[in-house]
Order: sequence, then C-alpha cells, then structure tokens
Amino acid sequence: MGELFRSEEMTLAQLFLQSEAAYCCVSELGELGKVQFRDLNPDVNVFQRKFVNEVRRCEEMDRKLRFVEKEIKKASIPILDTGENPEVPFPRDMIDLEANFEKIENELKEINTNQEALKRNFLELTELKFILRKTQQFFDEAQLHHHQQMADPDLLEESSSLLEPSEMGRGAPLRLGFVAGVINRERIPTFERMLWRVCRGNVFLRQAEIENPLEDPVTGDSVHKSVFIIFFQGDQLKNRVKKICEGFRASLYPCPETPQERKEMAAGVNTRIDDLQMVLNQTEDHRQRVLQAAAKTIRVWFIKVRKMKAIYHTLNLCNIDVTQKCLIAEVWCPVADLDSIQFALRRGTEHSGSTVPSILNRMQTNQTPPTYNKTNKFTYGFQNLVDAYGISSYREINPAPYTIITFPFLFAVMFGDFGHGILMTLFAVWMVVRESRILSQKTDNELFNMVFSGRYIILLMGIFSVYTGLIYNDCFSKALNLFGSSWSVRPMFTSPKANWTEELLKTAPVLQLNPDVNGVFNGPYPFGIDPIWSIATNKLTFLNSFKMKMSVVLGIIHMLFGVTLSLLNHIYFKKPLNIYLGFIPEMIFMASLFGYLVILILFKWCAYDASTSRFAPSLLIHFINMFLFNYSDTSLPMLYSGQKGLQCFLVVCAFLCVPWMLVLKPLMLRQQYLRRKHLGTHNFGGIRVGNGPTEEDAEIIQHDQLSMHSEEGEELASQFSYQEDSVVISSVELDKDESEVVTVTLESFNFGDVVVNQAIHTIEYCLGCISNTASYLRLWALSLAHAQLSEVLWTMVMHVGLNVKSLGGGILLVFVFAAFATLTIAILLIMEGLSAFLHALRLHWVEFQNKFYVGTGFKFMPFSFETIREGRFDD
Repeated sequence: MGELFRSEEMTLAQLFLQSEAAYCCVSELGELGKVQFRDLNPDVNVFQRKFVNEVRRCEEMDRKLRFVEKEIKKASIPILDTGENPEVPFPRDMIDLEANFEKIENELKEINTNQEALKRNFLELTELKFILRKTQQFFDEAQLHHHQQMADPDLLEESSSLLEPSEMGRGAPLRLGFVAGVINRERIPTFERMLWRVCRGNVFLRQAEIENPLEDPVTGDSVHKSVFIIFFQGDQLKNRVKKICEGFRASLYPCPETPQERKEMAAGVNTRIDDLQMVLNQTEDHRQRVLQAAAKTIRVWFIKVRKMKAIYHTLNLCNIDVTQKCLIAEVWCPVADLDSIQFALRRGTEHSGSTVPSILNRMQTNQTPPTYNKTNKFTYGFQNLVDAYGISSYREINPAPYTIITFPFLFAVMFGDFGHGILMTLFAVWMVVRESRILSQKTDNELFNMVFSGRYIILLMGIFSVYTGLIYNDCFSKALNLFGSSWSVRPMFTSPKANWTEELLKTAPVLQLNPDVNGVFNGPYPFGIDPIWSIATNKLTFLNSFKMKMSVVLGIIHMLFGVTLSLLNHIYFKKPLNIYLGFIPEMIFMASLFGYLVILILFKWCAYDASTSRFAPSLLIHFINMFLFNYSDTSLPMLYSGQKGLQCFLVVCAFLCVPWMLVLKPLMLRQQYLRRKHLGTHNFGGIRVGNGPTEEDAEIIQHDQLSMHSEEGEELASQFSYQEDSVVISSVELDKDESEVVTVTLESFNFGDVVVNQAIHTIEYCLGCISNTASYLRLWALSLAHAQLSEVLWTMVMHVGLNVKSLGGGILLVFVFAAFATLTIAILLIMEGLSAFLHALRLHWVEFQNKFYVGTGFKFMPFSFETIREGRFDD
C-alpha cells in the first residue's frame, strides 16, 4: 500500500531499439502502458520526421473509416462492439488494409452517387406527376367556371383567360401562354408578390399544395412543396416569369396544352416512377448489405489503424543512430515496472523476428520526474478530486487516501439526514451493482458519465450521511424515537419547584422539562440526539451550539492532521531545517491556541451534566480573555484549577513561535550559504568549488547552467566567486578527458527574497489558522440550512396532504407525495448535495491541503492503447 500514500518512484531510461524491431517493441509498450516517451527531436518540424509518410497513410485510412462510420450511422445500423482487442498489424499489412478501405469507400461513393442521381430523377418525375395532376384540376375548374359565366358578358373576358388555348376560337383577340412548376411552400407568398410587382399585375398565378412531403435527394430531408401555374401573354412576360422562377429556385416542367396529351404523359410518368422505385429499392438493399458487413468489423479496423498511427507518432519522437540501424528513445517509467517493460521489449523483439535484443539503460538525471499515482476503480474518483486542484510534486505525500474518509465525512456533516442518505446510498449502490453493464453501453451523456465515474464517492457520501443523520436524529426533518427520551415527559411530573397538573398542561403553552434522573438513562443519551428536541421551542438554540462546537472540533483536528502530514514530507525529503524551524513552531502555535480550544470544548462536555449545566461558563468569553490576559472578572468561574497560569503559558508559547518561524529560518539558510562559499572543499583551475546544494536549499537556490570552454569557464566562475556576494560555484562538470569545463553550475542566494518569502509564509499560516478555523463553521451553517429546508418542505408540502382526514385527502396525498418526492430529489438531494460537495471540496483544497501540499508536479502520461481499446478514438 506504500504507493497509495506517495507517488511511484520514477526513473529516466534510454531504449536502444533495432530498426526492424522498433515497431513491434513500441507496440508491446503501448499494450503495457507504463512508459512516457520524451520528444528527442523538439526542433524538427513535424513534416520532416522519418515516419511522416506512414503517419499520413494512417490518417488517410482513418479518414476513410470515418466516412464509412458516418454512412453506417446515417443508415441507423448498430456498430458491433464485442470488446475485442485486436493485435497491431505489421507494417507490411498496411497495404492490404489500404486496399480494403479503398474498395469499400469507392463502392459506397459509387452507390451514393447512383442513388442520388436516381433520387433526383425520382423527385423530378414525382414533381411532374403532381404538376400534371394539379394543372388538370386548374383547367377543369376554369372550364367549369367559364360555362357558368357564359351568360354574363362582363365576366366572360375574365374567365376566358383561363381557358385552354386549344378551346379558344381563331378569332380570339389574344392567346395566353403558361408555365408550370414546383416551388418550396414557404416561398410562395414572396414569389407571388415578386410576380405581381415585376409583371405589374399582367400575370395570373394559381398554386396548390402537394399533400405528401418530398425527399431532398442530397440531404435526405423532407421538403414541403407546392405546384404553381402562371398564365401570361407575350415573350417579354415569359422571360420575366422564367427569371423570377430561376431566382426563387423553382423547378419548371413542360406541361402539354391538351388534356389528352397530359393524360398520356401522366401514364408514362407513372410507369417510369414504378420502374425507378424498384431500382431504388434494389440499390438501397445493396447499400444496406455493404454497410452491415462493414459495421461488424469497423471497430476492429478503427483500433488497428489508430494503434498503427500512435506507434508511428511515437517512433517520430526517437532519435535515429548514425548507422540508421538503431532508434534511441528516452522514457519515464516506474522503477517497480522495469521488469515488465523488459519483458515487453523481449516480446516485441521476438515478434519482429530480430535476433538483436533491445536494450533498456537507466539514466541519472537532475530533471524532475512526472508524478504517477496508481489507482483502481475505487480510488480513481478521489484521486481526480485531488488532481483537479494540482498534480502532486514528485514523491510528495498524496492526500487522496486520506480524502477517501475525510471528504465523505465532512460532506455528511453538512448533509446529515438519515432519509436523504438512504436515497443517495441506494442510487450509488445501483450504479456500483450495474457498473459492468453501464460501462458496456458507453453512453455519450457527459453529465451521467461524470456522476458515474464518482459512484464510489457518492456511495461513501451516502453511507456517512446515514451515520450523521442518526447522530442528528433527523430523517426527512422528523426525529426517530429509537431509545425513548432522557427527559421527563410523563403527564404528571412533580419537581422541587412545580407541580404539573392536568389543568396546567392544558393551559400553559410552554413548559420546561427537567432531566429524568431516575429514568432508564442516567447520563448521556445512548446514541445521537434525544428525539424530544424535535418538538422543543429552543431546538435551534441547542442544535446551533452543538453543531458550532462540533464544526470547530472537526476543523481543528483536520488542520492538525494536515500539519502532521507535512512532517512526513520533511522527513522523506531529508529537510531537518524545515522540521525544526517550520513544523515544530507551526504545530506548537496551532496546538497551544486552537488545540487548547478543542480540549476546552471536550472538557466542558464531560465536566458538566444535565443537572449542573446551568453553571457552565461561556467558552467564548474564556477564549477572548485568554488572548487579552484578562482574569479580573471574578463573576466568571474558572473551568479548572490552574487555568490562568496554563493559558498564559500557552499564549506566550504561541507568540514566541512567530519569530521562531519568521527570523530563524532565513538566518540559518544564510549561514549555510556563507559556509559553502567560504569553506569550499577544493579548487580546480582557479575555480572555487562548493559541496553542491542540498535538498532543502531548493527553496532559495536558482540553478543556471552555462556550457563553455575551460578558459571562459575559469574567467566567469572566478568573477562570480570572488566579486559577487550572492553567487557561488556549486559544481563544475568536466569532459571525458578532464581537459575542459563542460558545465558550471552557479548558486544564487538573495537574502532579501528569502526573508520576504518566509514572512509571507509565516503571516499566511498564522492568519490562516484563524480564518481556516472560521471557515470550518460552514459545516454548521450548511447542516442548519439543510435541516431547515427539509423541515420547510415537510411543513409546506407533505403536511398539507396529511391534514385532510376524508377520502379526498387520501387521493390528494398521492399527488402531494409526488410533489414532495420531486422537490426532495431536486432541491435537497441534487442542489443541496452539490452545495455540500463543493464546500467539502473547498475545505480539502484550501484549509487542509495548504498545510502540506505543494501540488506543482506534472502528471505521468504513459503511451498506452487503453483509450483506443475503450472506444475513445479521438487523438
């Protein structure tokens, strides 16, 4: 379990991969997922790297597969997911894959092109069919209208304009032309106004809607259209009408003038439509067969292509040996997994058929390794909560294992309700029990996926909420009477001061209860809060006092635990200065003031019982007087003998810790620096060389590495060593022949910066102890808000249905309970739960983690095929 409390130990390793085995070795490392490759060609353009052509070929295959996937989804064909993890194809198999994908793509494109042409032809014939049908109706209506109006000479001229040209006599004064077509229905009003304005009212338009929507051959959407016929006279109007139709994207079709010709054309159109429909059905069946065959294997193809592409991307990060026979890579990897990495390299070499083994060589480096925290499905969510604030520094103490308990518990303190905790627990249990089925469904709902990934967090939050709900004795704002009451609630009760009679109970609105000292419980209530408090008038006064003190106790314990964890960091990184000048005064400061306050709270709870509670003094007044050294008020009784002397001693100790933290550490750091500067161990070439920096000096030292020849290095190093007080030579690195200075490491020390940094840290810690303690009062505030919201919801909603005693009340109660359940889930579970979650998160990020957590590391991002196997294909 050691790796859970601290990040894994990492090492920088060098891989020597033979050219013929490099592909298979990287493939095995991707399946293992334990190495992070470094880019050894940062200055080389992406398009100038060795395997750029292979990457392009993989991207082209990926594009073709995305096209096929798009067509499959458009056809609503389910993609088969068997969970298979196919092996990476060999490079020689790329040609076969390319040919296969090219064949499928070309076949689908050809089918789509033919189908689009057939659909366009089908659409034109369908529109022509409706034009012939509607225009015949127009002419029939006009003919009927003409015969009815023959007796009226004034209407004769108007109606004659709609007659068919063949039915007008030779001596007719005019001959009308017409065009017929189809236009989108929403464009009809604008189209009609444009015709009227451009043609100045000299055209006649008739239009009728096509009842059935038509399919657009390009997009496949349903389009509502209308048939129109326009009558006009003369070629000039004809040209205008056609241009307007063009502008409105109306489709014009030839329409015969005589009814017989229209009838014959309609028969021919219907025959062609039937033949075309049969061809379309056959084409669609063929397309479905092709897509269904592709849907069975497209996921496997995707995985193969994405794996190949990832391998070539990784190979582009490597250096190529001058002999062109070896690839050199640098990787970060966990020390504990070195054996498995060696086995993976051996398997890759065997698969490639190479006889030369790959070599893994550990390297010594002063670079900071990435942070790798091993997780499982239970700890994954809690580790994400910590990483959202900041990735822990390398080998720094990991807050996640402690967060597993403290986070749900602090949440439950604010969300303490037995009923709501049961509901939350049941929801989390459902997700945990069905997690394999939910994972296999791979839903795209981002909100649900986020909740599902934190299912174990929700489970613990629900379990702890059940516990704190029992402590608060709160279940949907009602108390549970599990053990009776420790207060005397009998109808007749005789006390030393009063005699409670039945008449008194009927007339007195409020009576004070005394503890039942002779009852079952002679002492504190067995578990939780006595249920009698739920009907007491001073319920809030009691609960506020209890929850406020409880919040302070929990908060100070939580912060003291955070300060204690900082000791583990100082011990691990071997920083004794931080222990003696940091941890010890910090712990004394907090324990002597706020730790003492916790002891006072617990002492008061234990020292006073129900019979003597009226004599208990106020802790707040005692705590204020402690800081003011004010003990002159004799009316305020002391809690214990010797309290004045102990409190004065604790305050003096706390005040002495401030200069201890503020002054001593900068002075000790300066003394260590001067010792290294003036007491160098040896001289080399006239250069003063120190012992090198220690781990704890990282706070005050800036490293600058200068690569230079020996003469320049000697001159510059001597200048810094003897002329500047703030710079000293830390180390000198020589070449293999020890003839030249390759690297000179200089340490710079600025005493003013160190003092300012330490002052900021001291002030932040001292003030933070006060402000952070006050911040934990949010536990009390949100707990009170949750309880009051629950009570309001019960009183204003559920109580309404329970008050009606008749049969109608039973029916009403069904709807009232539905509203009550909906509001409970929406407001108290979701909204209040989210609020308590965010406040618990803040308490951990700010009040707890700032005591020991730096969080300036960067995450270990191994080269892994896991995301590809899970179906997340995005690069």
